[in-house]
Amino acid sequence: MNQPNRIKGGFWALSPLLLFLVLYLATSIVAGDFYKMPIAVAFIASSLYALMLLRGMPLQERIDRFSSGAADPNILQMIWIFVMAGAFAQSAKAMGAVDATVDLTLHLLPPEYLAAGLFFAACFISISVGTSVGTIVALMPVASGLAVETGFDAAYLSAVVVGGSFFGDNLSFISDTTIAATRTQKCALRDKFKVNFRIVAPAALMTLLIYLLQGVPTTFVEAAPGAVEWVKVLPYLLVLVLALLGMQVMVVLVVGVLATGAIGVATGTFGLFDWCGEMGRGVVDMGELIIITLLAGGMLETIRLNGGIDYLISRLTRRVSGPRGAQAAIAALVCMANLCTANNTIAILSVGAIAREIADRFGVDRRKSASLLDTFSCFTQGLLPYGAQLLMAASLASISPLEIIGNLYYPFLLGFCAVVAILVKRQPRV
Repeated sequence: MNQPNRIKGGFWALSPLLLFLVLYLATSIVAGDFYKMPIAVAFIASSLYALMLLRGMPLQERIDRFSSGAADPNILQMIWIFVMAGAFAQSAKAMGAVDATVDLTLHLLPPEYLAAGLFFAACFISISVGTSVGTIVALMPVASGLAVETGFDAAYLSAVVVGGSFFGDNLSFISDTTIAATRTQKCALRDKFKVNFRIVAPAALMTLLIYLLQGVPTTFVEAAPGAVEWVKVLPYLLVLVLALLGMQVMVVLVVGVLATGAIGVATGTFGLFDWCGEMGRGVVDMGELIIITLLAGGMLETIRLNGGIDYLISRLTRRVSGPRGAQAAIAALVCMANLCTANNTIAILSVGAIAREIADRFGVDRRKSASLLDTFSCFTQGLLPYGAQLLMAASLASISPLEIIGNLYYPFLLGFCAVVAILVKRQPRV
């Protein structure tokens, strides 16, 4: 097979990635809607341009090179996990696990500490379901209703839910950001969890302490949750426990899917074919993310072949003299990508390979680089008024995203703790 005519690490080697960022961001700004331009379409245009840059070879060979990047074993395993995660999330929702979990956490809340309890509920649900948007969809109607009934400010309670939702999005074993970070850095989920937990735990505890100290308004009125259907909480608890015990993530998700089906059928919530239909809908919902993952893998392979990764690493690390500077470069890289894409998973997928190269070159443990990618992407995503999470929360609460940002604590504290983790020079222990 002929070798491509490399651009030897020049600026143009990176231009497919830059084209994607500019195309998506510029189009969104002109349209006045950051979700007007589908991310998949921006990736298609950038991928076609990337194929054009692979000069010195027939078109079919260029497509083969691109396809080899998309068919990387890490990419394909990530897709399998996305498929099973989608099937589990949707079947669990249809079975009533989300509602049951919400009722359980509300029963556990001390009435005088509603904000702290709601934050804990959002943390628990998000780490169980692995999605910030799913947690917001589940809890925001509750938070909005409580704001009306108890006298709490709607923006304040919305920020409580949004902040807690990012706890699990950053930490859960079935979160797409966690999966993307660990697969791109080629490290174990359990090891990344342990390193990541040392960063997020202080931020979560400080946030919880703030809510405890703030208390409740004088107009507070206690709200009565529905009866807890304990059996419907089991799938989330089962997934969480098995993952923490170190079971392979695919096995964990298969067990979770089977548990939701068994409980749903046994309780009469849905029939066997209804369960199959819900799983199918969950898989279909992952379709765009799967397509984006394939396109990102192929496009980044062409960038690598043209020397783009070497060029970017050299530019970012010109003044890096050790692991601490390399960690800062990784953090800056994923934050920059996240600002432009408004999607933390896509940001990680876009720069994950580059981050791994930086980590290996300067002796940064891959568990730490995976943790930094996930943490800083979630930190950035939590502060974007045009991000899916804030837009969803604002829509459900009928308020402005900027009002929610003004009441957020957790993302700011998460970013602070992540910076401290870089400044403290030590290798992670597992």
